[in-house]
Amino acid sequence: MTSSRRIPSARRQDGGAGRGSASRKGNGDGRGSRRIRMALALCVSLLVLVVAGAGWIYLQLNGNINTFDAGGLSDNRPAGSSNGENVLVIGSDARTGGNDALGGGSSDDVGRSDTAFLLHVYADHRHAIAVSIPRDSLVTVPPCKVPGGTWTKSQPNTMFNAAYSVGDTPQGNPACTQNTVEHLTGLRVDHTVVVDFKGFAGLTQVVGGVQVCLPQNIYEKDLNPHLPTRGNLLFSKGVQTVSGQKALDYVRIRHGIGDGSDIGRIKRQQAFVSSLLKEIKSNGLTPTKLLPLADAATKSLTVDPGLGSADKLISFAMSLKDIDLHNTKFLTVPWRYQGEHVAIVQPDADALFAALRADRTLDGHDAGGAKHGAKTTAAANPSPSAAVSGAGRPVAVYNGTTTSGLAARAATTLTTHGFTVTTTATARTQSHPTTLIEYGPGGQATAQDVAALFPGAQLESVTAPGVSIVLGQTYADAPAATASPTPTAVPSSVADSARSADDNPCSNLTYG
Repeated sequence: MTSSRRIPSARRQDGGAGRGSASRKGNGDGRGSRRIRMALALCVSLLVLVVAGAGWIYLQLNGNINTFDAGGLSDNRPAGSSNGENVLVIGSDARTGGNDALGGGSSDDVGRSDTAFLLHVYADHRHAIAVSIPRDSLVTVPPCKVPGGTWTKSQPNTMFNAAYSVGDTPQGNPACTQNTVEHLTGLRVDHTVVVDFKGFAGLTQVVGGVQVCLPQNIYEKDLNPHLPTRGNLLFSKGVQTVSGQKALDYVRIRHGIGDGSDIGRIKRQQAFVSSLLKEIKSNGLTPTKLLPLADAATKSLTVDPGLGSADKLISFAMSLKDIDLHNTKFLTVPWRYQGEHVAIVQPDADALFAALRADRTLDGHDAGGAKHGAKTTAAANPSPSAAVSGAGRPVAVYNGTTTSGLAARAATTLTTHGFTVTTTATARTQSHPTTLIEYGPGGQATAQDVAALFPGAQLESVTAPGVSIVLGQTYADAPAATASPTPTAVPSSVADSARSADDNPCSNLTYG
């Protein structure tokens, strides 16, 4: 499609290296040349050692990683989408591989899921949200594969964490939990990661500890209610840094704090993961910093085959480096008590999952994003009456049709919402079928806000700076009175319960 703006051509720069320089004289005896050769040989030797070392590290990481059988995934899965990426994170309390020393139990116990959340990474790679699913939630566990190759029947009204134990194996059934999450949410899970006790404890030690907050003193009986006495003091009231076994004890505490519910424990786990992310971000997300983390994690990590190598895991971690802590949200799927269990509240839960499928944040913002040169259609139901604040940001307007007056009409809409219109003119061609919004480096957020005012507009990243809109025939044919309604955000009762990764570690820790 022909652009309405002239994109400056790249400037050519000639290196000029070596031209006009004086010739160098030899030293006569060749000692300088020998020193240069020795230095080069030393550099090459060091380079070989560094590369060999890096290769050894990657081989070690690859050897650490375990994968589960993807053959257990359902054939009836939600369709894939270009709207973000979904990663299911399961906390396992499996007793195998030395985990029994950290969590009790026997080595032949059935693998169980202690916690689980679905991480949605938005396509703009600037936002992410983790939705916790209570272990006691009553859901439908769809057919799942068990050892021997047979498949179970669908199990309605079943506790969510029972999915991980289908098949009664010590290592658990991650594929069955993934099937259950996809059935519940309608979202296709791109990757699944299982972290056990050892992996969790190792991560906290590598980062040097994680800051947590306790509303009261915590004793051994609070962690294990079967003890006859309260036992020794585990945690003192207030803010403190924990790692290893202490960190594991903190996230597993359920009784004797708050209302003793799993919901309260989930809130503390969300606060803990927030603090862990702060530590990782403060250390810097670089390959050098990630390698020790990856070594600790992969020693007790089970993943789907799509993440089954060190380079894939590190590449995925690096793709998250630009997500700001404030834009990383945690919440629990809408719920209510149903006897001793938890019921999923509708239609609130469906509204939440629909927002994630459309790549919309909790406040309804489109966080879809686009790679350079790719076009995306402005997401569902944009409207000239949408609640958008231009805040003086500049936009150029071009009429890409033969209908007169469109640029002025669009300019009025933009200025009404606070944008500064820098140009109103006719585009180079007047045969644009749809409205196009072009944005240069750093202009994606502005372009998305502009798109909310123009139904059906397409977004395209370009190399030239600024944001411009080329009005198409669809805009000419659609009178303002028939515009679609403003996109709806998730219910406020859901959005208001979210926590940001940069929140105070003492805030919103308990339910009840």
